[in-house]
Amino acid sequence: MATRELLTDEDLDPAAREVFDDIRATRGTDRVNNFWRALAHDPVTLKLTWERLKVLMGPGALDPLTKELIYIAVSTANACEYCCHSHTAAARAKGMTDAMHDELLAVIGMAGMTNAIATALQVPVDAAFDVGQGAA
Repeated sequence: MATRELLTDEDLDPAAREVFDDIRATRGTDRVNNFWRALAHDPVTLKLTWERLKVLMGPGALDPLTKELIYIAVSTANACEYCCHSHTAAARAKGMTDAMHDELLAVIGMAGMTNAIATALQVPVDAAFDVGQGAA
């Protein structure tokens, strides 16, 4: 259950409406996700979050599917149910197959396990991994 009401388009103030219009235009859809509807109570944070996300998830050195896969991994590590669902849907729309999803989840699980072991053992970082030490 949401801790804030999900605002309808009719409930938006003009600044939030402008962001929603940009979300729709950028994504080529009439739908605005619940995340944005909850955040619309604070139009300043809504705009800042949307502008940053739009840039980071837009064209860049990483392809769009890779960005979504990273988002799923981080969302899993942070136990964000909403982001796991929304970015899995986005990754599927960008070409993620069931086999890719299965492999991603296996890698996330392995990283979680080995991170926990390395942390518990307090394994020192190899000098070769330090920047400038010829790491490969």
